[in-house]
Amino acid sequence: MQIATDDPRRPDVLALLDEHLADMYATSPAESVHALDPDALAAPEITFWTARDPEAGDLLLGCAALKRIDAGHAELKSMRTATVARRRGVAGRLLDHVLDAARANGHHRVSLETGTEDYFAPARALYVTRGFTVCGPFEGYSPDPNSTFLTLDLSGR
Repeated sequence: MQIATDDPRRPDVLALLDEHLADMYATSPAESVHALDPDALAAPEITFWTARDPEAGDLLLGCAALKRIDAGHAELKSMRTATVARRRGVAGRLLDHVLDAARANGHHRVSLETGTEDYFAPARALYVTRGFTVCGPFEGYSPDPNSTFLTLDLSGR
């Protein structure tokens, strides 16, 4: 598996992000969907990565993004594993890569928003294994019964 920065507007990535958005709207009320569209993911304050399998013709396995909130704080966005790659460790490897990049960029904290529905339980479990803890809404989010807010202190305190 190779993880590298990528363009969220590539055709195979667009298909994965369309699937992601469709699932978000199928599992959460529209006002609780905070996924970004491909153009938003290409913004300068966002770094977007894909995981690919070079031995399978550069097959797209998953994606993740990191949005800079300020010099010390970033937000994890658009974590998604392709259906064909589930249960292969893709999400964990992508998450570790993004957290390493956040540390390298001097961020002291990474936060995220995810759903409260059962559909999101595997994602929440993954985040907890990396040390994320529940927090309140951050950076423009409001309290929402359909949202779980998590944060990770990268400073080691």
